[in-house]
Amino acid sequence: MQFQNKIDGTTLLRPEMTLSSSDAYRDSDLDANAMQNDFRMLLEAVSDYAVYRLTPEGNVSSWNKGAERNKGYTFAEAIGLHVSAFYTAEDRAAGAPARTLAAAAESKFETHGWRVRKDGSRFWAHVVLEAIRDPDGRLVGFAKVTCDVTAQKIDRDGLVRNLDAALSNMSQGLCLFDAEERLVLANSRMAEICGLSAGEIVPGTPFVDIVRALLGRRRMEPAVSVGALYGQQRALILQAGGGGAVLKMLPDTVVSVIHRPMADGSWVTTIEDISDRSRSQDQIAHMAMHDALTDLPNRVMFRQRLDDALRRVKRGEPCAVLCLDLDRFKTINDTLGHPVGDTLLVSVAEQLRGLVRETDTVARLGGDEFAIVQTNVGHPDDSKVLADRLIRALSVPKEIDGHLVASGVSIGIALAPGDGMDPDQILKSADLALYRAKAHGRGRYCYFEPGMDVLPQERRRLELDLRTALAANQFELYYQPIVDIERDLVCGFEALIRWHSPQRGLVPPADFIPLAEEIGLIVDIGAWVLHSACREAAAWPEHIKVAVNVSVAQFRGFGLVDTVRSALAASGLAPTRLEIEITESIMINDSAHTCAVLHQLKALGLSISMDDFGTGYSSLGYLRSFPFDKIKIDRSFIEGLGEAADCNAIVQAVMGICDSLGIIATAEGVENQEQIAQLKSRNCHQAQGYLYSKPRPSSEVNCIIDRIDLQVRH
Repeated sequence: MQFQNKIDGTTLLRPEMTLSSSDAYRDSDLDANAMQNDFRMLLEAVSDYAVYRLTPEGNVSSWNKGAERNKGYTFAEAIGLHVSAFYTAEDRAAGAPARTLAAAAESKFETHGWRVRKDGSRFWAHVVLEAIRDPDGRLVGFAKVTCDVTAQKIDRDGLVRNLDAALSNMSQGLCLFDAEERLVLANSRMAEICGLSAGEIVPGTPFVDIVRALLGRRRMEPAVSVGALYGQQRALILQAGGGGAVLKMLPDTVVSVIHRPMADGSWVTTIEDISDRSRSQDQIAHMAMHDALTDLPNRVMFRQRLDDALRRVKRGEPCAVLCLDLDRFKTINDTLGHPVGDTLLVSVAEQLRGLVRETDTVARLGGDEFAIVQTNVGHPDDSKVLADRLIRALSVPKEIDGHLVASGVSIGIALAPGDGMDPDQILKSADLALYRAKAHGRGRYCYFEPGMDVLPQERRRLELDLRTALAANQFELYYQPIVDIERDLVCGFEALIRWHSPQRGLVPPADFIPLAEEIGLIVDIGAWVLHSACREAAAWPEHIKVAVNVSVAQFRGFGLVDTVRSALAASGLAPTRLEIEITESIMINDSAHTCAVLHQLKALGLSISMDDFGTGYSSLGYLRSFPFDKIKIDRSFIEGLGEAADCNAIVQAVMGICDSLGIIATAEGVENQEQIAQLKSRNCHQAQGYLYSKPRPSSEVNCIIDRIDLQVRH
C-alpha cells in the first residue's frame, strides 16, 4: 500500500484506504488475518504521525505509536473512544465530528483545526480522513492520519500578522481580486481613500459592486456611470502588463489607480491618494503660466492664447491685440514706493478682468505692461469700444495706502488678419501703436499703421549711442550761476550735464536723462558728474560752491555716500563747498532710508538742498525729518510773482518757512529785475536764472563771476 501525502510542505505517509477488488483485495487468497498483521506492522513503524482506524460509527479500532505521542492516549485507553473525544468542546457543540464523518463517507476529507490531547492541551492539526469499503462497497470504517502542525501555524500566523500590519500601515490602498472578479483581500487604507465602509469591501464582493459603492459615495470629475467606470478599469486590467488611471473624486481628492494582472486571471490593484502631489503640480503649472503678482496669464500663456486666436482667424474669426501701458507708473513707483505701485497693478488687473469678455484674454507681460487678445472681432470699431471703456475706467483715481493715485492708460491696437498673422509680428505692431499713443499725449489709443516703427528705432539707436557715450568721454558739464541777491555776488554754480553726440550734436539732458534712468545708466553717469564737478570746482575761488543733482536711483543702497567721499578725496574740494540737490520724490520713496543716507552725507560736511520745492508731493514733514540747508523755489511760482496772487502767497509762505527754520531760499527761473525786486522785498536769499546767465561750459565760469561782479560795481 502507498502512504504518501504532504502536510504544509512536509511529506508524510497516508494510507490510500479505498479498498476495492482491483487493489487491496486483488488476491482472493489473502485472508483477513494476514491483512491485519501487515497493517499493524505498518502502523507500528509510523511514530511521527497519528495513524489510526475508526469504525463506521467513529470509534477508535486501531492506534499506533504516533497516535499515542500525538494524542497522549495509550493503545488500551484509545480503543473504543469516539473520535469526538479529540475535538474541542466548541467543535463538539457545533456538531463538527458528525459532519466530518459524513463528509468523509462521501469523499476524502481534509482539514485543519484545533484538536485536544488527553491532558486537555490543544494543538493545531492537519487531518486527512478517508472511508474504507469492502469489495461490495459497504462502509467498514475510516482511516485517519493526524499531524501536529502547531509550529507551522505559529510561524504562519506570525507571518499573517506581519502581513496584516504591513498592509494596514501602507500609505497606498491595496486589494486582490481573483479570476472571477471577486475581492480576495483589501487593506483598511483602500476603504479610507475611497470613502467605503468595511462592509463594502469584504472578501467575495464582486469588483463591479465595489465600483458601484464607490460612485455611491464619491462623485467623479468628469461625471461617469457605473458601467462606464467599470468598463474603463476592466480595459486597463486586461491590457498587457496592466495599466493605471488618475481619478478625480469630488470635492478635492485625486487618486492614482494601478492594476497589475497575474497569470491565473487574478489581479492586484493599488490606490494612492495623490491629492497633495496633484495640487502641487497644479500650482507649479499655474505659476508657470500666470503672473505672480496679479495672477493674470503671463507672457507664455498669452502667446498660447494668441496662437489659438490666430488659428481661428484662418477660419473666419478676426481678432485684435491691445497692448496697454500705465501712464505715470514710474513716477508713482519712484515717489510713493513699490508697495503702492504693486497695489496699483493688482487693482488694475482686477479692473481689466471685469472689462473684457470671458472669451478674451488679459495678460500681464511685465512691469506696467498688459495685453489683451480680443477674439471674434466683427468690426474694427469693436476694439475702439473696448479701448474707450478701458481708458475711462483706468483714468479714475484710486486711493491706495492713504494716497490718491491718479494714473491712466495708453493703448496700442493691431488687428488680425490685416496687421499680420504671425504672433510676434502682430504683438510688435500693437506695441508700436502703443508707442505712438504715448508719444501723442498718453491716455489715448492708437491703431497700428505702416511706418510706425520709425520712432522706436530712433529710440533704440539713442539707447545704443548713450551706452557708449560715457566710455567715449562725450559728456560735459555746464554751469549756471547762483547769485546772493542781498550782495549781488556769485555764491555758487549748479552743474548741469550736456551730451556732445557725434551723430546728434549737443543733446540736452531732458532728451537722455529719463532714458538713462530707464536703462540703468544713471548711477554711472551720476558718479561721473560728481567727480567732474568736484574736480572743476576745486579750481574756482574758495567761496564759490558747486551744486550737483542726484536721482532716485542713486539713493538706493548706500553707494552714493561712498561716491561723494571718493569725489571729494580725489579732487581735494572742501566738503563745505559741495551742495547736493534732491527732489521731493526722493523723500517719498522709502523716506527712512533716504534720511539715513542724507544724514551720512551731511556728516561729511556738505550741504543738502531740496530742489523744485512745491511741485511734487510736498510735505512739511520732510522739513522736520531732515534739516535741509536750502530750499529752491520752482520757476513756475517765480513766473507769476508780483502778478498772480497764488504765486505771491506761495512764495511768501515758503519764505516764512525758511526764515523760521533758518533755511536759505533760492528762487529758480529768474529772468528780469522786477522778479528780483519782488524777491528782495520778501527777503529771498538767492536767485538763479537767465537774468544772470544761461548754463555755460566750465571754461567760462571765471568770466561769469567777473561779469556779474562788474555789473554790481557799476
